[in-house]
Amino acid sequence: MAESSAKRRGREDNILAKDPVDVLIIGAGASGAAVAWSLAETKMHILCLEQGGWMNPAEYPSTGRDWEAKFYGEWSSSPNVRGRPEDYPVNDDNSPIKVVNYNAVGGSTVMYTAHWPRLHPSDFKVKTLDGVADDWPIDYDALTPFFEENDRMMGTSGLSGDPLSPLTHPPMPQQPMGLSGAIVAKAMNKLGWHWWPSDTTVATMDYEGRARCINLGHCTPACAQGAKSSTDITYWPHAVRAGVELRTHCRVREITTDENGMASGVVYYDKDGVEQFQPAHVVIIACNGIGTPRLLLNSKSDRFPNGLANSSGLVGKNLMFHPYAQIYGYVKEPTDSNRAPPTCLWSKQWYDTDLSRGFVRGYGVQFVRGAGPVFEAVVSEQKGILPWGEDHHRVFRKLNGHRLGFSAICEDLPEEHNQVTLDPVLKDSHGIPAPKIDYTISENSRKMMEHALARGREVLEAAGATDICVNSPIPWGGWHLLGTARMGTDPRRSVVNEWGRTHDVKNLFIVDGSIFVTSGGVNPTSTIQALALYIADQMKQRLANLFD
Repeated sequence: MAESSAKRRGREDNILAKDPVDVLIIGAGASGAAVAWSLAETKMHILCLEQGGWMNPAEYPSTGRDWEAKFYGEWSSSPNVRGRPEDYPVNDDNSPIKVVNYNAVGGSTVMYTAHWPRLHPSDFKVKTLDGVADDWPIDYDALTPFFEENDRMMGTSGLSGDPLSPLTHPPMPQQPMGLSGAIVAKAMNKLGWHWWPSDTTVATMDYEGRARCINLGHCTPACAQGAKSSTDITYWPHAVRAGVELRTHCRVREITTDENGMASGVVYYDKDGVEQFQPAHVVIIACNGIGTPRLLLNSKSDRFPNGLANSSGLVGKNLMFHPYAQIYGYVKEPTDSNRAPPTCLWSKQWYDTDLSRGFVRGYGVQFVRGAGPVFEAVVSEQKGILPWGEDHHRVFRKLNGHRLGFSAICEDLPEEHNQVTLDPVLKDSHGIPAPKIDYTISENSRKMMEHALARGREVLEAAGATDICVNSPIPWGGWHLLGTARMGTDPRRSVVNEWGRTHDVKNLFIVDGSIFVTSGGVNPTSTIQALALYIADQMKQRLANLFD
């Protein structure tokens, strides 16, 4: 039952009183860090609440030889497998793609592979160009200066000039192509298809206090060297020095509102599990495409009986995951295995619509260098290509260090039945309802995946690969959590406006991947952060009339 506003205010008065902060940010990951850093120059009192803590790189798996084994347990990308106190469970039984995320200062940037493409200009005009989904209320050009600013802050490496990608100016040279990249490039050249060195956020030289990559291992789960630019070592040190307060191990349960329907603060549990109320003049949500709708739906009141900022009924709807179509095989030449960042090249050959393929929109491709020995052994046994018995070691030597991979990031179009709701039974350790995922892969995406697998097979065969295997979709591939609080100018068809402010609550903003209108066919982190910087810039320009 929804709690009355009067009862809530009475309960808040009984909680330890605090002075209101000017801006309260919920979440210290990719977008929360960027918006905190940008707003810090205003000298407002900015507070960020993060349910995880600061990470200790000395404890990262890549400091030891057992790093791969840890990836199957305490360092799994799935919160349901990790089960850390900082995590919340996710009911994703009704989805072929499982949610993966990380809760800490730095958020999922602690765990990501640092692949760094941008959305393309065409991604913002899907309705106009292809007659599907919706156009964004902003275009690529509006984000260009923020892409560039973010690349400098995160520290990107790459090669400018890709003819099929937006123009970038990485401050560091690209990753070495390595053994795997050279094999892929020759195969793609043989077929006459596009390839280019990947942009990454892995340092190829000492940069802004971060040491260059020395290939400790796979970039997932975490980089003990500090060469991979998670926001705990890029944005947050600058933001904290500029005066932003970052309070860790604080799990926000709900956003409260006052008698005028404005956000008044948040109720959260502190590091000791004690319920607290933090008042604020402005609230910014940066909790990702699963955590943000969960929080909004849990913030019910008399005025907002269906959840906060949900007059459109679209909070939690239009979830987009990016189904990954992966195909890999084994070549005679040695590959890079788990040495060096996992992605070396990309291709945008099949990115935009070509109706002769049988579907609209398209996909980006990232080529994967290989896999470590533990991963190779476990997965190859599961696939049935690594036998037990007297032939085991001979076959393993043939497989280990010889894998070559083709992964297609297939565009998800928004569909309202793909959604996040609150689970009626499952709760986190503080009794807050867990998110429940209902998601199916569309027929359009399935056709796209089939097309990608066929192209991947051609590439692998051109490279001389054998023992070809398929993962489609990658089941533990819910890295990209998008679309559940979409941006738009029509309050009936969107949750936030063209500069991230919720239509229903004038002092409540959202800056994470939930505001995506469409998903594109690339990893979204670069675009998520550019949007966060853009929204922060809009807030600074509009400070005088922020609540009008």
